[in-house]
Amino acid sequence: MEEKTAWVTEPAGILAVLLAVLAAIFWFAQTGPGRRLFSVVPQLVFCYFIPTTLTTLGVLPGSSPLYDWIKTFLLPASLVLLILALDVPGILRLGPKALIMLLAGTAGVVIGAPAALWLFSGMVPPDTWQGMTALSGSWIGGGANMVALAQMAGTSDGMFAMMVIVDVAVANVWMGVLLYLAGQSGRIDRWMGADTTAIEDLKRRVAEFEARTTRVPQLVDLVLMAALAFGGMWLATLAGRVLGEFAPLFSATVWKFIVVTTLAVVLSFTPVRRLEGAGASKMGSLMLYVLVASIGAHADFREMREAPILVAVGAVWMLCHVGVLLAVARLIRAPVFFVAVGSQANIGGAASAPIVASAFHPSLAPVGVLLAVAGYVMGTYAGLVCMALLKAVAGA
Repeated sequence: MEEKTAWVTEPAGILAVLLAVLAAIFWFAQTGPGRRLFSVVPQLVFCYFIPTTLTTLGVLPGSSPLYDWIKTFLLPASLVLLILALDVPGILRLGPKALIMLLAGTAGVVIGAPAALWLFSGMVPPDTWQGMTALSGSWIGGGANMVALAQMAGTSDGMFAMMVIVDVAVANVWMGVLLYLAGQSGRIDRWMGADTTAIEDLKRRVAEFEARTTRVPQLVDLVLMAALAFGGMWLATLAGRVLGEFAPLFSATVWKFIVVTTLAVVLSFTPVRRLEGAGASKMGSLMLYVLVASIGAHADFREMREAPILVAVGAVWMLCHVGVLLAVARLIRAPVFFVAVGSQANIGGAASAPIVASAFHPSLAPVGVLLAVAGYVMGTYAGLVCMALLKAVAGA
């Protein structure tokens, strides 16, 4: 919706509303009804969809410079603090199933696109295949891949805009579903007969490390956390711009996430890791929750009405993606964590995969980043395969 129609449009006011929503949710989580509710539905779901509801009702704007600032700067800063206490041996023990599920998610996008187009043939505009080609880039890699594939397919500006609506409507709802599944992971893993040994071992190791290092944070701890988080973000942003220019294999944004992740991993081998005992990951989680709320506020349930038939195509496409993921997960007995993060690394990229991963446990956020970076590599190549299949179905 247009920003001028919202009740709150000032960035400071928007931030105040988002923080008030988060404060109310976390306060409610301390009550008896809240504990019962959030044992079934994770808090992140409400942190996501309550701002979406406020945008739909016209309280918050659908777009704001604040949302862009949070996504651009707060996510890398939060990753520094979340990865600071990274247990590298524990991550390596997770094994190849995470990568297999990422590839399965990619295959689901590539297969689902022509299947959905064929199912709705005759009901959609003739150039839908070009728009879906662009969207496949977003759903496998990210925004840069989407723009690149749109140019390769000759996607019109109008169709591109419609696919952005489909992306927001379908992908955001699916992310909400994944956040909900995080709260049901135990039941789903038992139903699928999944082997969660490595994940539980990683959680246990992180809990033991926290128990050994937990202390009351001093002012110096908080200042160090802030300096590391925003200093790391700034260095990664600068390095990303330089590397994006001289090593265009990735965009500046992708390089930024690679650099900030690498920097945080290096810090995890230094005494700085002890800042976790003073609450480094908790401060990182706060930043992440603000990011989730801002992403939710950027969505608008009413956008689904603007392109109903194309949203339906996107929904069927997403169901194909999910079907392939579940089939492969059942075959290799992969935990639902790998299903969720493998999916979001494809559909949402580095901006949201760590959010979904941290919904399972904060220590798992780096897995989301690493898989998302791998997804960026495959985005354009798998998108070209998808384009060929879509073109064949469309008879273009």
